[in-house]
Amino acid sequence: MKKKTAAALISLSMLASMGTGAYAATKLEEIKAFLNPEIKVKVDGSPVQLRDVNGNAIAPIMYNEANYFPIRAISDALGVAVDYDQESKTIILGEKVEGISIVDGFNDTYHTKDPKHTTYMGKDYKEAFFDNGKSNRGSSFLLYPNKEYQTLYLQIAAVGEDLTGLEIEDAEENITLKEVEVLKVEDGLVTLEVDIGGVERLYIHSDAKAGGAVFVPLTTSYYK
Repeated sequence: MKKKTAAALISLSMLASMGTGAYAATKLEEIKAFLNPEIKVKVDGSPVQLRDVNGNAIAPIMYNEANYFPIRAISDALGVAVDYDQESKTIILGEKVEGISIVDGFNDTYHTKDPKHTTYMGKDYKEAFFDNGKSNRGSSFLLYPNKEYQTLYLQIAAVGEDLTGLEIEDAEENITLKEVEVLKVEDGLVTLEVDIGGVERLYIHSDAKAGGAVFVPLTTSYYK
């Protein structure tokens, strides 16, 4: 589904559900509404069961002859990222204006701050994933966008030896989102753009050769 279509559908029928903290706001107004379990939803012609954050099936609320769904349920069905900025009380759908570095919360054995391994082509990226294992191997790591972002911009380079079978997967659904058959050393630092709307956890893996390394600058790879 095209993003413009998805955004239009969301704007037609949704109710923001932001958790208990939001109910302390001073501008909330009490209304009288009704649950409407007869309403069914289809996405691209296929029936879907909308669910809340706990996985429970939900029905829309009818108010003033319009049906309203929790925004999280609609965004999950359409594969559109949703987040909430508590400070500005703003719901954010799709890409964020500012990129968020993947370095925040990154945890892996090959996470390094050693300048010998964070420097590529004369530039020190300060923090990197640098897998320089000695043998032929599968090289992989996990990312956790937690359904809060629409796009991943992942920078990656093959060092010393070409990488093969590079894939970025939705780890929960076992769906391949992006694949690169061969990433050559001479390609340099490549930026992969991946649609990750509605994705909780990402699995990035490739096949590395003995004497070669996988370089991912964490500070310049980011979510939007």
